[in-house]
Amino acid sequence: MMMLSPVQVEDQINQLVAYLVQTSLSDSQHYAFRRPLRDNFEEVTFRNAGYISGALKDRAYDSIYRELAERGAYTAKMLDGALIQMMYIFSGVTLERHRLAFFPAPHLEEFQNDPDIYLEDEIYADIISRGKVPFPIRFDYDARSDVHVKLEHPKSHLTLGQYKNCRIPVTAPMTPFWFIDFVLRNFYHTAFAKYADELPSCGGSFVESILPEERGVVHISVPA
Repeated sequence: MMMLSPVQVEDQINQLVAYLVQTSLSDSQHYAFRRPLRDNFEEVTFRNAGYISGALKDRAYDSIYRELAERGAYTAKMLDGALIQMMYIFSGVTLERHRLAFFPAPHLEEFQNDPDIYLEDEIYADIISRGKVPFPIRFDYDARSDVHVKLEHPKSHLTLGQYKNCRIPVTAPMTPFWFIDFVLRNFYHTAFAKYADELPSCGGSFVESILPEERGVVHISVPA
């Protein structure tokens, strides 16, 4: 089982972004790059990622989304306006943290509910949502001992919406491939197009991080 290195994570993200461009699912994108941090840490990130922490203060979702979109703080902006963010931090070749986020556009109908609108290039139409409530989805990983708390703050977890204490255990850190597969399979599949099925083949994984107590409650499993 190959453990992904910073170079391989950077390459995997960029292969996936290129696929989103090729399929016309991405309207705007920032390819990944690596940059050194202090104490032998290295970050795989994207241009304008520095604006994220300021945007995620205690604010309404519309306001958070608007600032992230206006500042270009995303890996890819999908043609329905949804934002995708992928960031990883390594200590040497060991993964220490990641942030993988999906921010649906607050004022656009989901792609899978009316894909023809977007496929016909009417991507900026202000479509009134029919009873749908968009909310962010985030897969986080943090191996720092002063952050991890058994069950309360699993090393790898899924957060839904803006609930402060929503941390659903995940079996392992998520690779870029499995995150994009998750997004496409759940939000961009239609009766005629299965975009996740054509994703470029990307190998590699990360070591499982889930504890037995966390496996004993409802949790998410990342394929090995």
